[in-house]
Amino acid sequence: MIDVLVIGGGNAALCAALTAREAGASVLLLESAPREWRGGNSVHTRNIRCSHDEPQDVLTEVYSEEEHWQDLLKITGGLTNEHLTRLVLRESKTCRTWMKKHGVRFQDSLSGTLHLSRTNAFFLGGGKALVNAYYRSAEALGVQIRYDSPVTKLDIDDGVFKAAYIHTNAGDERIEAKTCVIAAGGFESNREALREAWGTNEWGEHPADNFLIRGTKFNQGIMLQALLDKGCDQVSDTTQAHMVAIDARAPLYDGGIATRVDCVSLGIVVNTDGNRFYDEGEDFWPKRYALWGRFVAAQRGQTAFCLIDSKPIGRFMPPVFEGVRADSITELASKLKLDPAKLEATVTDFNAACSITKGVGTFNHTVQDDCVTDGLAPAKTHWALPLDKPPYYGFALKPGVTFTYLGVKVDDEARIQFTGKPSPNLFAAGEVMAGNVLGKGYVAGVGMTIGTAFGRIAGRSAAASL
Repeated sequence: MIDVLVIGGGNAALCAALTAREAGASVLLLESAPREWRGGNSVHTRNIRCSHDEPQDVLTEVYSEEEHWQDLLKITGGLTNEHLTRLVLRESKTCRTWMKKHGVRFQDSLSGTLHLSRTNAFFLGGGKALVNAYYRSAEALGVQIRYDSPVTKLDIDDGVFKAAYIHTNAGDERIEAKTCVIAAGGFESNREALREAWGTNEWGEHPADNFLIRGTKFNQGIMLQALLDKGCDQVSDTTQAHMVAIDARAPLYDGGIATRVDCVSLGIVVNTDGNRFYDEGEDFWPKRYALWGRFVAAQRGQTAFCLIDSKPIGRFMPPVFEGVRADSITELASKLKLDPAKLEATVTDFNAACSITKGVGTFNHTVQDDCVTDGLAPAKTHWALPLDKPPYYGFALKPGVTFTYLGVKVDDEARIQFTGKPSPNLFAAGEVMAGNVLGKGYVAGVGMTIGTAFGRIAGRSAAASL
């Protein structure tokens, strides 16, 4: 019988498998995807957010645990478990040395509006290179890996893991193990589950019908539902997710980071009626980009439009799709199929309210510059520049779901809880338990932080429980 069974094939699963194997346990990892699609959402990542008390090679200055905690407290609105979150933050201080040992390489952070050189370490080659490095290390250490092995159900008796069943051409195969780590992602790729979670809106629409999935099509939430059906304690709710405003031309699956539109904070965003509906300059983009997907999801047709003029060009990460270009706001409205008179009025009102035209504030996209609108609702509280220098650019936006937050409750040893009682041999890591830290909201790189920290914790705990 295998010592540790790991269900999942992304960053958290690999961290668990590697750590358990390092501790001397025999490990079998089951990846539901074929080998060429292995790695889940992790292949689309670029960086990991790390606390550090002094500069560390690619990380500049200082990003203390307390500042890291305050950033998460703010974006979650307090919907977070402080004890578990601080555990993640402490793990983030030491994880990179371990990651390097397993072949992960880092590079300087990219320029633009990300402002991440102090907080986030970027993977050389991106998430695909990270996943490949981990798989090479796992194979070298003797971790058994099976692809095309979707787990269909779990045998759990009173919180104790007995076995998992995988679907094969010959029928269901029962795999027993002494311990098990569930790191199989959320349910973001399950359209019916999303539809049920989001229901209908005030216009009689099913918002989930217009969601695009930024990552893998293999995260169907089967393991999450199996655990909930077995009576484990849950965290967060069905509608909370890492949801980004992405280009409406993005593919249904696996568009990844390249589909994100990063110029929101330097322009304005309007809905299909041509009205602004939220403060585009509330905070730096890495702390707000994952809120804008929900803002767009709340609009009719789950559609919005980001508009800029020529002044911000070169100050944000260039998008993979070129924006619709026009020499006037009226022409831009026509190309975007918006009411020209309404959009012209919205832009005129915004331009008149920009305090910078009255000599207040100095525009600086690298800091919170207090260039704020005056007498406009909703206000734009930073980076409020008039849209007055043609050509103009417009980007149609849709909600892009990265991963869902509904998950299982764990303790600080990653043990899954059943009515408040920890399982002796069943553990969770990654998206399936991220809701313990992320009740809502997101800040750049923290998904990899949670997956890496709890992947290692789960692997250690599973091996120790033997």
